[in-house]
Amino acid sequence: MTLTPDDLTGYVERDLDADLVRWFSGRSPVTVPVETRPVAPMLDRLPPSAATALAGFDRRVRSGRMPQFLDVYDWSYGFDFAANDCGILDADYQTALTDDDVYSIGADGSGSLYVVLTDGQVGLWFHEEEVVEGDTRFDNLDVFLWSAVRYQAVRAGVLKRAEVEADFLSLGQDGALRPEIGLLSSMR
Repeated sequence: MTLTPDDLTGYVERDLDADLVRWFSGRSPVTVPVETRPVAPMLDRLPPSAATALAGFDRRVRSGRMPQFLDVYDWSYGFDFAANDCGILDADYQTALTDDDVYSIGADGSGSLYVVLTDGQVGLWFHEEEVVEGDTRFDNLDVFLWSAVRYQAVRAGVLKRAEVEADFLSLGQDGALRPEIGLLSSMR
């Protein structure tokens, strides 16, 4: 069976917890301060399924029980771009975005942040250029988190690349398939 992005709708609520227990139960839990930027204003701007996914992910992040798998820390979750004097440009390098247009959900390990955009896509805010890249996006948070969990499981050696490669290819996500910088290219 070929996996499609539609098949992953509801992943956060349906399968994320089981996957995290299966592959990351020994990791330290995510902790963020109580004063972390609230997610509620962003939820109102998202399509319904994207809002459900982000609300569910936020509950898990703030619970203090979700294992660390995505560089989710006080500096990467709910990052306040304006308060930190950071600009945000859309992929065209001309359209300015604001904190109202994105919500950061974690980091990629190099200082760049994964952000949810108001159309529901997940993009990578490249810190050196302060731009949300256009060629490293995922259709939505459910697809992104499914991919990120499997990527990290392969990197941790608890899942084999061969077990997920066909699914990554069938999902067709730029953020996974982009040569040299997509998740699939850096799985070892």
